[in-house]
Amino acid sequence: MSIDTLKNSVGLRLVIIGALSLILLIPAFMIQALITEREQRRDSAVFEVSDKWGDSQVLAGPVLTVPYKNPVKDDKGNLVSVIEHAHFLPENLNVTVELYPEIRYRGIYEVILYNSKLQVQGDFAPPDFNKFNILSENILWKDAFLALGLSDLKGIRDIVKINWNGEELVANAGIESKDVLAVGISVKPVITAGAGSYSFGADLNLNGSSEIGFVPVGKETKVTISSRWGNPSFVGEYLPNDRQVRHDQFNAEWKIFHLNRNYPQQWLGSQHKIMESAFGVKLLLPIDEYQKTMRTAKYAIMFIALTFLAFFLTEILNKKVIHPIQYILIGLALILFYTLLLSFSEHVRFNFAYWISSTAIIALITAYTKSVLSNNLSTAIIAGILIVLYGFLYIILQLQDYALLLGSIGLFVILAIVMYITRNIDWFAIGKPSIEQTK
Repeated sequence: MSIDTLKNSVGLRLVIIGALSLILLIPAFMIQALITEREQRRDSAVFEVSDKWGDSQVLAGPVLTVPYKNPVKDDKGNLVSVIEHAHFLPENLNVTVELYPEIRYRGIYEVILYNSKLQVQGDFAPPDFNKFNILSENILWKDAFLALGLSDLKGIRDIVKINWNGEELVANAGIESKDVLAVGISVKPVITAGAGSYSFGADLNLNGSSEIGFVPVGKETKVTISSRWGNPSFVGEYLPNDRQVRHDQFNAEWKIFHLNRNYPQQWLGSQHKIMESAFGVKLLLPIDEYQKTMRTAKYAIMFIALTFLAFFLTEILNKKVIHPIQYILIGLALILFYTLLLSFSEHVRFNFAYWISSTAIIALITAYTKSVLSNNLSTAIIAGILIVLYGFLYIILQLQDYALLLGSIGLFVILAIVMYITRNIDWFAIGKPSIEQTK
């Protein structure tokens, strides 16, 4: 292919520009992989700190468990007694939480930790075995235990004492039966057949990270959380009935009834899983720079295509051909923007990092355009287009809920402008020799 053919064939130049755009998607995808890698490194740092301090905590319980003997026949037909467990949930459960968050650093990464002060109170109705058809002589009242589920025992900061009907009991780690709760603490309260209701209460000093959750085991469960943190996300199966969120604090209150979940107040064995009904709050950082950088990188093909289109129209209107190598250099500059954005956003706020990176790339491409085209007007047009593109992307990033709508309108406007500018161009005449040249 001769140089004259390249210069004179508009179609061939368009094919080459399209191919270069697709080739430049390779480093664009590599940038996205780099963003994912840096995010995973951040998550690893968060896990390392959280693992030592205390992971996300979920409070489940208390659950009152009473063992009983179940007569069954063995392989030889002999009658033997197997120890099984009946589980009872409280009538009322009130949890009050004071959450004290703080930010720790692992290298350049931020980790959200918290200390929480919890007050747990409520009462149990007398355990009723009549509906289970279990004989009273088979019930092992003396072996009953009260269990409180905690997802990470490393977060416990003080000795936990549980008040049971006015008696103070010191909790031990571990739960005898794994039917309902896998990890937690337990005590052995005094349970008497035919006695009245039982009240309980406990104060917990608990460390955790990022998230705290609760399981609504009460027939009526009420959870109240207050914290000096202004960016909460309410997660799990239930949203709070009442909440107030300000820039530096939040308060939330849940009220959940046993009819709102899919398990009863009492059952035998492990037939019900209660952890699936957990709810709570997650403490978010104001900005997740990796999420925003990844969203930005997904617009790479649009930036490459529109920038190349602007240069191609400049070629057509100014009758000056730009070499494919020059297109590649301009495309690499566009790709470099995402690397700059990623690296700067790890050290400064995302918006500031965005303007630093975009300003640097716009200045670089504008200076290069000036040297290639040697035309002040064309250079100014290219610079203006880049400023509009990066400004447009910045607005899209700020308006996440309306990104699709705004992006669609923007692309429509861009297409309309291109169609208007090129409406009078005779594409068949471009590249053909003039009459004087043919004589």
